[in-house]
Amino acid sequence: MTTLENAASRPLSPSLGAITDRLAPFADPLVRATAGLFLVPHGAQKLFGWFGGYGLEATSQYFATKLGMPASFALIAGLIEFAGGILLAIGFLTRPVAALVAGLLLVAAQVHIAKGFFWSAGGYEYPVFWAIVAIAYVLRGGGRYSVDAAIGREI
Repeated sequence: MTTLENAASRPLSPSLGAITDRLAPFADPLVRATAGLFLVPHGAQKLFGWFGGYGLEATSQYFATKLGMPASFALIAGLIEFAGGILLAIGFLTRPVAALVAGLLLVAAQVHIAKGFFWSAGGYEYPVFWAIVAIAYVLRGGGRYSVDAAIGREI
Protein backbone atom coordinates (compact mmCIF):
# COMPACT_ATOMS: atom_id res chain seq x y z
CA MET A 1 0.00 0.00 0.00
CA THR A 2 1.38 3.38 -0.92
CA THR A 3 1.57 6.23 1.56
CA LEU A 4 -1.21 8.03 -0.33
CA GLU A 5 -3.52 4.97 -0.20
CA ASN A 6 -2.78 4.49 3.49
CA ALA A 7 -3.52 8.15 4.27
CA ALA A 8 -6.76 8.02 2.27
CA SER A 9 -8.05 5.07 4.28
CA ARG A 10 -7.53 6.79 7.64
CA PRO A 11 -9.95 9.51 8.68
CA LEU A 12 -8.53 12.83 9.81
CA SER A 13 -10.17 12.26 13.18
CA PRO A 14 -10.15 8.62 14.37
CA SER A 15 -13.43 9.14 16.20
CA LEU A 16 -15.09 9.92 12.86
CA GLY A 17 -13.87 6.62 11.45
CA ALA A 18 -16.16 4.61 13.72
CA ILE A 19 -19.15 6.74 12.73
CA THR A 20 -18.47 6.66 9.01
CA ASP A 21 -17.78 2.92 9.10
CA ARG A 22 -21.20 2.35 10.68
CA LEU A 23 -23.04 4.71 8.35
CA ALA A 24 -21.25 3.83 5.09
CA PRO A 25 -23.65 0.99 4.18
CA PHE A 26 -26.49 3.53 4.09
CA ALA A 27 -24.83 5.90 1.60
CA ASP A 28 -25.86 3.97 -1.48
CA PRO A 29 -29.53 3.51 -0.52
CA LEU A 30 -29.63 7.17 0.50
CA VAL A 31 -28.58 8.23 -2.99
CA ARG A 32 -30.95 5.72 -4.64
CA ALA A 33 -33.91 6.86 -2.54
CA THR A 34 -33.12 10.52 -3.12
CA ALA A 35 -32.80 10.05 -6.87
CA GLY A 36 -36.12 8.25 -7.00
CA LEU A 37 -37.97 10.67 -4.75
CA PHE A 38 -36.66 13.68 -6.67
CA LEU A 39 -38.37 12.28 -9.78
CA VAL A 40 -41.80 11.82 -8.21
CA PRO A 41 -42.87 15.50 -8.13
CA HIS A 42 -41.89 15.93 -11.79
CA GLY A 43 -44.12 13.01 -12.71
CA ALA A 44 -46.93 14.39 -10.51
CA GLN A 45 -46.68 17.70 -12.38
CA LYS A 46 -47.10 15.95 -15.72
CA LEU A 47 -49.77 13.47 -14.69
CA PHE A 48 -51.87 15.32 -12.14
CA GLY A 49 -50.96 19.01 -12.36
CA TRP A 50 -49.60 18.93 -8.80
CA PHE A 51 -46.74 21.15 -7.60
CA GLY A 52 -47.49 23.84 -10.17
CA GLY A 53 -47.59 21.42 -13.10
CA TYR A 54 -50.00 21.57 -16.02
CA GLY A 55 -51.45 18.07 -15.91
CA LEU A 56 -51.52 15.41 -18.55
CA GLU A 57 -53.60 17.18 -21.19
CA ALA A 58 -51.53 20.37 -21.27
CA THR A 59 -48.26 18.47 -20.98
CA SER A 60 -49.31 16.23 -23.87
CA GLN A 61 -50.02 19.30 -25.98
CA TYR A 62 -46.62 20.73 -25.06
CA PHE A 63 -44.85 17.52 -26.04
CA ALA A 64 -46.66 17.49 -29.39
CA THR A 65 -46.45 21.17 -30.34
CA LYS A 66 -43.24 22.42 -28.74
CA LEU A 67 -41.10 19.29 -28.60
CA GLY A 68 -42.34 17.57 -31.74
CA MET A 69 -42.92 14.32 -29.86
CA PRO A 70 -46.05 12.20 -29.81
CA ALA A 71 -48.49 13.45 -27.19
CA SER A 72 -48.49 9.98 -25.60
CA PHE A 73 -44.87 10.53 -24.57
CA ALA A 74 -46.13 12.88 -21.86
CA LEU A 75 -47.93 9.97 -20.22
CA ILE A 76 -44.87 7.74 -20.58
CA ALA A 77 -42.55 10.41 -19.14
CA GLY A 78 -44.95 11.11 -16.28
CA LEU A 79 -45.26 7.42 -15.40
CA ILE A 80 -41.49 6.87 -15.51
CA GLU A 81 -40.96 9.85 -13.24
CA PHE A 82 -43.83 9.18 -10.83
CA ALA A 83 -44.08 5.38 -10.59
CA GLY A 84 -40.48 4.79 -11.62
CA GLY A 85 -39.30 7.28 -9.03
CA ILE A 86 -41.16 5.41 -6.30
CA LEU A 87 -39.84 2.04 -7.50
CA LEU A 88 -36.28 3.35 -7.70
CA ALA A 89 -36.56 4.87 -4.22
CA ILE A 90 -37.60 1.55 -2.67
CA GLY A 91 -35.29 -0.49 -4.88
CA PHE A 92 -37.89 -2.64 -6.65
CA LEU A 93 -37.08 -3.71 -10.22
CA THR A 94 -34.14 -1.39 -9.76
CA ARG A 95 -32.15 -2.13 -12.91
CA PRO A 96 -34.97 -1.94 -15.47
CA VAL A 97 -36.53 1.08 -13.78
CA ALA A 98 -33.17 2.85 -13.59
CA ALA A 99 -32.65 2.12 -17.30
CA LEU A 100 -35.99 3.75 -18.12
CA VAL A 101 -35.13 6.71 -15.91
CA ALA A 102 -31.71 7.11 -17.54
CA GLY A 103 -33.25 6.98 -21.02
CA LEU A 104 -35.90 9.54 -20.09
CA LEU A 105 -33.33 11.90 -18.60
CA LEU A 106 -31.01 11.63 -21.59
CA VAL A 107 -33.94 12.61 -23.82
CA ALA A 108 -34.68 15.48 -21.42
CA ALA A 109 -31.04 16.55 -21.73
CA GLN A 110 -31.51 16.82 -25.50
CA VAL A 111 -34.52 19.08 -24.91
CA HIS A 112 -32.43 21.30 -22.61
CA ILE A 113 -29.21 21.31 -24.65
CA ALA A 114 -30.06 24.52 -26.52
CA LYS A 115 -30.00 26.41 -23.20
CA GLY A 116 -26.42 25.42 -22.45
CA PHE A 117 -24.86 23.51 -19.61
CA PHE A 118 -25.99 25.16 -16.38
CA TRP A 119 -29.22 24.01 -14.77
CA SER A 120 -29.83 27.52 -13.43
CA ALA A 121 -30.32 28.67 -17.04
CA GLY A 122 -32.47 25.67 -17.96
CA GLY A 123 -29.50 23.75 -19.34
CA TYR A 124 -28.75 20.04 -19.50
CA GLU A 125 -26.58 19.74 -16.37
CA TYR A 126 -29.41 18.50 -14.10
CA PRO A 127 -30.85 15.78 -16.33
CA VAL A 128 -27.40 14.49 -17.32
CA PHE A 129 -26.31 14.28 -13.69
CA TRP A 130 -29.42 12.32 -12.65
CA ALA A 131 -29.12 10.12 -15.77
CA ILE A 132 -25.61 9.17 -14.67
CA VAL A 133 -26.90 8.38 -11.18
CA ALA A 134 -29.58 6.17 -12.76
CA ILE A 135 -26.99 4.44 -14.96
CA ALA A 136 -25.00 3.63 -11.81
CA TYR A 137 -28.07 1.74 -10.52
CA VAL A 138 -28.49 -0.04 -13.84
CA LEU A 139 -24.94 -1.31 -13.34
CA ARG A 140 -25.07 -1.89 -9.59
CA GLY A 141 -28.66 -2.85 -8.85
CA GLY A 142 -30.67 -1.97 -5.78
CA GLY A 143 -28.13 -3.14 -3.25
CA ARG A 144 -28.49 -4.68 0.19
CA TYR A 145 -31.21 -2.29 1.41
CA SER A 146 -33.74 -2.69 -1.40
CA VAL A 147 -36.96 -4.55 -2.05
CA ASP A 148 -35.05 -6.51 -4.71
CA ALA A 149 -32.66 -7.80 -2.03
CA ALA A 150 -35.47 -8.44 0.46
CA ILE A 151 -37.32 -10.70 -1.97
CA GLY A 152 -34.11 -12.28 -3.21
CA ARG A 153 -34.70 -11.33 -6.83
CA GLU A 154 -32.84 -8.88 -8.96
CA ILE A 155 -33.00 -8.53 -12.69
